[in-house]
Amino acid sequence: MNLPTPATDASLGSRRFSLADFAPLLTLAAVTLVFALVAEDFLSLGTVTLVLKRGAVLAIVATGLTFVLLCAEIDLSVGTVALLSACVCGVLWESSFAAGPKGLGDASSLDVCIVIVIPLLVALLSGLLSGWLTVSSGLPSFIITLAMMNIAVGLAKFLTLSQKFNVPPLLKQLGNASLVEVGSLRVPQSAVLALIVMVVAHLVLRHTRFGRYVYMTGGNRQAAKLAGVRTESIVMASLVICAWCAACGGMLNAGRLEGVSLDQNADLLLDAVACVVLGGTSLFGGEGGIGRTLVGVLTFTVLRVGLDAVNPERIIKNSSLPQAWLQQSWVTQFDLLRPFLLGIVLLLALVIHGRLVKKHHGE
Repeated sequence: MNLPTPATDASLGSRRFSLADFAPLLTLAAVTLVFALVAEDFLSLGTVTLVLKRGAVLAIVATGLTFVLLCAEIDLSVGTVALLSACVCGVLWESSFAAGPKGLGDASSLDVCIVIVIPLLVALLSGLLSGWLTVSSGLPSFIITLAMMNIAVGLAKFLTLSQKFNVPPLLKQLGNASLVEVGSLRVPQSAVLALIVMVVAHLVLRHTRFGRYVYMTGGNRQAAKLAGVRTESIVMASLVICAWCAACGGMLNAGRLEGVSLDQNADLLLDAVACVVLGGTSLFGGEGGIGRTLVGVLTFTVLRVGLDAVNPERIIKNSSLPQAWLQQSWVTQFDLLRPFLLGIVLLLALVIHGRLVKKHHGE
């Protein structure tokens, strides 16, 4: 049986490129250009360092979410699974068998390994349970993972009793230390870890049978079943991968913040989805890839870093704009406008990309 070939990254060399293929890169270039004009010293090695550090966690979580979206599914629990994993790590680290209260005691390498591995196993169990319930119940994955989202946050609150916990020094080093330093450019260890995760995921999707089955499952599930693909297993495996990546991202973020608290990862789900979709991966499955997700992560992170760097008072003072504007409330309270502007720019980018894709498919 001849199956329709999904428009994957691996197949780009065998078809004509369209403007829709370059839309994510054009969006990244446009966002960078705008902030280069309005933000002081935006085009600098310091900005590159900040983008790498702030984008590492998002890159890891978005990588796992890419697998799920390629299967035409969704995982709403990534943020809370990340939180639960970090909380389990923190609670174990401050247990008597490890570093003790406040995490200030000495712990062996075996203890550190246990403290890091157990949260990963908890996340794998969470992903496996979500996948099994999704394929066995016939319910949409967003319903199952919505329930899992509440289960995870409830467990996190129960374990921590809303207290803050310490994390192993290894996670703090991964979250904050630099691997390479050249002048003002610092390549964080977290960014290198994120790159390794993305490269492995890219190779899996492009060069393995499992990767091909992921695209087939999302592109046309019924045809994939008729071709002998065990689509239920593919969906389950993708949700497990997503949960594992969420756990890695959650613990890495805890290391970057040097502790665990319940207010972490509040926006991680929406940010990760925005990154994947900004990169051009379809919410309807079968189209996209890790390369596109990387572009989406860079675009989203540059957007956030750029908005933080914008100083409207400096812009008005150095321009011909009326100086009376300095007294306007929107200038003095610009920090409160940053989420609004972030949403507006994201909305425009997603709408433009969506229209280009529809035009490319002749709809």
